Amino acid sequence: MAGEHIDAVEMLRRLVAFDTTSRNSNLELIDFVRHYLRGHGVESELVFDHGGAKANLYATLGPRETGGIILSGHTDVVPIDDQDWTTDPWRLTEQHGLLYGRGSCDMKGFVACCLALVPEFLARGLKEPIHLAFSYDEEVGCLGVHSLIEHVVANHPKPRLCLVGEPTMMQVVDAHKGIRSFFTTVTGLEAHSSATHVGVNAIMVAADLIGFLGRMGEELKARGDATGRFTPPYTTLSVGTIEGGTAVNIIPRHCRFAWEYRPLPGTDADEPIRRFEEHVRTQVMPALEEKAPGVAAITTVPRSVTPALSPDPGSAAEVLAKALAGTNETLAVSYATEAGIFQVHGIPTVVCGPGDILQAHRPNEFVALDQIRACTAFLRKLADRVCAA
Repeated sequence: MAGEHIDAVEMLRRLVAFDTTSRNSNLELIDFVRHYLRGHGVESELVFDHGGAKANLYATLGPRETGGIILSGHTDVVPIDDQDWTTDPWRLTEQHGLLYGRGSCDMKGFVACCLALVPEFLARGLKEPIHLAFSYDEEVGCLGVHSLIEHVVANHPKPRLCLVGEPTMMQVVDAHKGIRSFFTTVTGLEAHSSATHVGVNAIMVAADLIGFLGRMGEELKARGDATGRFTPPYTTLSVGTIEGGTAVNIIPRHCRFAWEYRPLPGTDADEPIRRFEEHVRTQVMPALEEKAPGVAAITTVPRSVTPALSPDPGSAAEVLAKALAGTNETLAVSYATEAGIFQVHGIPTVVCGPGDILQAHRPNEFVALDQIRACTAFLRKLADRVCAA
């Protein structure tokens, strides 16, 4: 593999072949990338998860004395379970100018373009460093990138800006919503279903709590979005899963549900969980404890916390991305990315990458070949700005 030159499509083919579903390790893909970079004389640093089964990768092209530019992407993908694919999801398939495969759009397409351009960046000579930052577990709550950024800030000059290559059809996104997600567990008291007066029905308590969340969601919807940039134009709140109970004739002791909200940037991101916990503490728990002292309990555990990306007009990231994309416009999107986490650490960040987000997470996911070409052109324009010749 030493010094191997691989174009973006072939690189994408190799990356798609690694099943990096978030429940799996990503180390085989990371090992491939490390060996590819090493073949071009570029060493990389790994930041592992607690169990050592997954890793972030950070590699610097060019000088190390200044901050430079991060090109950021995640290596994990969502599952293909129960999806009806007409092509092999782990084998890149080209049909009519579309490249099908799991992760082709979200977001191995961008990672492939970055890696394919490594030899060109190096051959032209970099005046400013370009950093490749590839994370794990983005799809389950942007879990891996936190330790990656902390490692970078602690051990290297702070990067000047960051470009996150999530699919935007190569348009510049300067704002997105955040995500706060939780598991709430209700513990009740089992009894025969004919004796509801002595039991505490965990499912029914959970249903009441879900009703409270629904009412709060309607309130957030009514507040709307003052900027007028988002679709839907409000902070959303949703319950995704619920499980509990043993049999219809047993008052259920346990019920757990997962829920989330996606706050608009610039709003109080803690308000929904704060109000929920206050409702539990002041309205729900006293009634339950009166009925069955010491038995009923409700626990809310954060699943993930991903901050929103706030507009930062005139930032170094926005100015550069707009110039490379040839546009004066920026967009706001309702999905979340790792961009807000970079921003929280003081690194100006925007989102711009190949593919349509509507293709993400679906069966027969694809990225258009034209989008790969557009991303490659975007990165070559970046080379024109940061390379000596």
